[in-house]
Amino acid sequence: MATFLPLSFMLLHLLQISISAYANTEGDALYALRRAVKDPTNVLQSWDPTLVDPCTWFHVTCDSENRVTRLDLGNAKLSGNLVPELGKLERLEYLELYMNNFVGTIPSELGGLKNLISLDLFHNNLTGFIPPSLSKLSRLRFMRLNGNRLTGRIPRDLTKLPNLKIFDVSSNDLCGTFPTWGSFSKLTEESFKNNPRLEGPELMGSVRYDDSDGN
Repeated sequence: MATFLPLSFMLLHLLQISISAYANTEGDALYALRRAVKDPTNVLQSWDPTLVDPCTWFHVTCDSENRVTRLDLGNAKLSGNLVPELGKLERLEYLELYMNNFVGTIPSELGGLKNLISLDLFHNNLTGFIPPSLSKLSRLRFMRLNGNRLTGRIPRDLTKLPNLKIFDVSSNDLCGTFPTWGSFSKLTEESFKNNPRLEGPELMGSVRYDDSDGN
């Protein structure tokens, strides 16, 4: 005789499968970062890929549904490249990777972190240009990229970020001018200082740049 499971049990089982799938995806994304970096002080030692749930790992914070919301690895003596897999952390709100020795470019995939509130990559050795995809981060309040070796122009679409409060790209090697409208209208020149090739503020409508390649 066939046995029928209660609907509530089936829904709970499906929810558990869904949470497990997300945990696996997010765990894989974080472990990709661990594989890509050197960790001389073993701050990532607890990042064990055999554990399904990355919420048990140090420096990782999750919400009630076991989705990663914070990654706190500031001043952790890490070196290496940031990985595009970080863009899979869909509920990430705080990405704190400041004061390390990360090199290479900022992955454009970070523009997919639609819940991100704070992006702190300051005081690393990042190169390349600021990805225009970061203009998709509509919840972003803090973007601190100062103290790197970033080049190229500042993407104009960043001025459309509605919640941006702090934007700091000082002490890089950016060029061109910086916008003074939209969310940038309340920023001071301190946000842009120590960029020898950055010429000064741009009045809206005076010059148009193609930001597609950051050059």
